[in-house]
Amino acid sequence: MPPTAKFIIRIATLGVIAAYVIGDLLVFEGPLRQAINRSLSNRPDVIARVGKHFITRSQLERATRENLWLEGSSFDTLSAVEKSQAREKSLDELIEHNLLRGKIAGENNSIHISDDEINARLRTMLSRFTTKGEMESSMKGQGIASEGELRARVTACIQQEKWIEAQIAPMIRVSEEEAHAWFDQNAATMANAERVEVRHIFMAAMDHPQSEINAKLGTALNDIKSQRKDFAALARELSDDPASKDHGGSLGWMTKSRLPSDFAAAVFSLPIGQATIVRSSLGSHLVEVTARKPAEAANFDEMKPEVIAAIEAIKRRQAIAELRKKIRESATKEIRFFHSEIGDDH
Repeated sequence: MPPTAKFIIRIATLGVIAAYVIGDLLVFEGPLRQAINRSLSNRPDVIARVGKHFITRSQLERATRENLWLEGSSFDTLSAVEKSQAREKSLDELIEHNLLRGKIAGENNSIHISDDEINARLRTMLSRFTTKGEMESSMKGQGIASEGELRARVTACIQQEKWIEAQIAPMIRVSEEEAHAWFDQNAATMANAERVEVRHIFMAAMDHPQSEINAKLGTALNDIKSQRKDFAALARELSDDPASKDHGGSLGWMTKSRLPSDFAAAVFSLPIGQATIVRSSLGSHLVEVTARKPAEAANFDEMKPEVIAAIEAIKRRQAIAELRKKIRESATKEIRFFHSEIGDDH
């Protein structure tokens, strides 16, 4: 046989072998891929496999710490039970991330993510730290090497969120009939209770002898009635309530449920514009009701945006849970667990 023919046969044979190896590894998971899988699955640090992707214990630990960091929590402050729960949640998320990554891969060009969206998410994360340097130090402690890597992870996160929103959009639409039905069922809890607009000058019982309180508030009441001083000036001068003293003593519009019960009972019995000294469990108040609104039934047209938002939130939770369930069920054969113990601390 001529040398050229032998060379062509050799090249063809190598091509067939290469094609088989590629097919074995990447397509039909033949003996070679299975042998590699068995070898990897016997490694003590391999916890699970999703398709052809292996999840290791170190990846799980890093993902758990990173997820907690993104939420503003710290792994090291959790109890043993909480750490185990955090790991289980992160493992589920790693599995779903790999399943979603495959589904999203063919749709990358249709999912647009702007720099403004990424920057806004990064600013939210940065707001948890006093300086950018503190954030970068915390990032590196979680295995995030650079701001570029953090940006890439945030981008992937937004991408998945947008893909999920696109999938569930038809399931979370709220019809006019649904909104009316939900409003009718919940109208009682959405009604506006009786409200009063109130201001006070407060003196804490713990900080002053009762004789001093009686003298100062009595003088202030006389000054208000005789119009020698106005309420706002006296609040700035005497009140121990830092939240209201620089705002003329104003507490704004209040319902009974927002005030201590003994104080509320007295306040809601007062007529408008009559300054009165009232004692409560906290101290003494020179208090005045400046306006009053009676209880009002909820109005559908006014509450419609809140009603729709409430129904959408309920539907979104249900739709996301159903989508996650379908993704997991449709990929059961792609998921394999190698070690059941994921809660060990190292």
